[in-house]
Amino acid sequence: MATVESVAASSTHSAEDVKHSEKETNKRKIPRDVEMDIEYLYEVVPQLSRVFRITDKIGEGTFSSVYLGEAQKSDGTREKFALKHLIPTSHPVRIAAELQCLTVAGGKENVMGVTYCFRKDHHVVIVMPYVEHQAFVDIVETLSFEEARQYMYHLLKALKHIHEFGIIHRDIKPTNFLYNRREKKYALVDFGLAQGTPDTHIELLKVVKSQKAQKDSHGKQALVPLPPNTRSCTPHSSTKAAVKRPSPQSRTKHTKELMGLCKTPRSVFGERNLNSITPQTDQTQGHGIKPTKTDDIIARKFVSTKRRPLPARALGPTSQKTKPVAFNPSLTCNCYMTDRVCNICLSRKQQVAPRAGTPGFRAPEVLTKCPDQGTAIDMWSAGVILLSLLSGRYPFFKANDDLMALTQIMTIRGSRETIQAAKKFGKAVVCSRELPRLDLRILCETLRGVRPCGDDSLPLEFRSSRHPADGKKAPPSGRAEKLSSADTRDATELHVMGWDRVPDEVYDLLDKLLDLNPETRITAAAALQHPVFKDIRD
Repeated sequence: MATVESVAASSTHSAEDVKHSEKETNKRKIPRDVEMDIEYLYEVVPQLSRVFRITDKIGEGTFSSVYLGEAQKSDGTREKFALKHLIPTSHPVRIAAELQCLTVAGGKENVMGVTYCFRKDHHVVIVMPYVEHQAFVDIVETLSFEEARQYMYHLLKALKHIHEFGIIHRDIKPTNFLYNRREKKYALVDFGLAQGTPDTHIELLKVVKSQKAQKDSHGKQALVPLPPNTRSCTPHSSTKAAVKRPSPQSRTKHTKELMGLCKTPRSVFGERNLNSITPQTDQTQGHGIKPTKTDDIIARKFVSTKRRPLPARALGPTSQKTKPVAFNPSLTCNCYMTDRVCNICLSRKQQVAPRAGTPGFRAPEVLTKCPDQGTAIDMWSAGVILLSLLSGRYPFFKANDDLMALTQIMTIRGSRETIQAAKKFGKAVVCSRELPRLDLRILCETLRGVRPCGDDSLPLEFRSSRHPADGKKAPPSGRAEKLSSADTRDATELHVMGWDRVPDEVYDLLDKLLDLNPETRITAAAALQHPVFKDIRD
């Protein structure tokens, strides 16, 4: 890794360069709040001003903010870099582990590397090569089948590489796999939630795991990071720093991709929008999924009479939504389907398991809090991405809680299959009614617009999607959203893009990636050998 001094020596900006840069900055008209954030970064990490001219903020989340910076090289050319500023409250070992993942496994096989690292007091800035890219939500409906195939190949190539190092990324999603469509470049980024396998090559991931185990052994709640959807689309965290941050603490910001989601014409579930269901105030979602936060058994007995009923009790013939309940089958009780909480449930030890990952991309074993989680969770997330590519719908899954997320998975993969798979990794799932397993080809072709929506083989939620045959008709009553480009896409365009002749092998790979059982789910190495990629192997 290059030293700061050597870079600074070759990065002296002439007065003419600075003047030119100021003109470019004025043309872009950076928002005042972004300017204040850049000033704040220069203030808390003053070394940056000797090397980089920070021009914009390109991402923000709970754990970090990402800036675009330029450095002038010794030959006079400029090079762009992405500067990731980690918030001061991040644990030092976690920061060091992320940096080690980038240095050991990064820089090759479509995995982002690290160029420099700056530290001042509690502030850390990781400098990485900048990959210009488009937001996935803006291009998912315009990608051809060949582009989608290439995208998946390079994603699986990156996953194979990090899995060989014993790294579980835990947050695989399109926003963390940068894609430069014009130059055909790819980069897997953001190892802030990474964990190690038992034989990991990343020594600091072993330290993170041992520290977590020590906390769990003392009977404390496991320290699990916030859901990573907040990493890229939640308000910036207000933290105490050595230098007061000049920007207002109350403002709310969103990333460009989140802003793009607001333009999404509809959710994958059609008029009955499961993506916009308002969560109930009830936080008790069944044993092993949403445990209460108090450890005081006596106190819990006092409040048990005031607790809202468990979701399973409300599930009957009149229920509007199918809601599964997951629990540990080794512990039985006598309060199930009643209006009380028995002593067995009150004395049950809280179950701790990693839940880190973005909602909509979490694997079934994560949603059911299975303690034994491995690289298979990354493969499930890759399967969800392939599902979005084939159907043209992003995000495909988006739920307000783990049980609703499990419900949406059941809607696609079937309730009986989900229940059987859960048993294999030590969980029991109860569903109010049986949900049939859907044909993945029919599902994706219907949503993409290749197949008419009136097919009775799909549930009503999916048959309500628009398709070319009725693209010019008025929207059904109750639908006010605009039609997307996919709704009016004709057969000629679909043929040119290759979506009307997707081979069966692709759906076979999708089925293997979305295997509900992590033990039999396909690995990245095996996926790369799948017939889908037979003509593009390196």
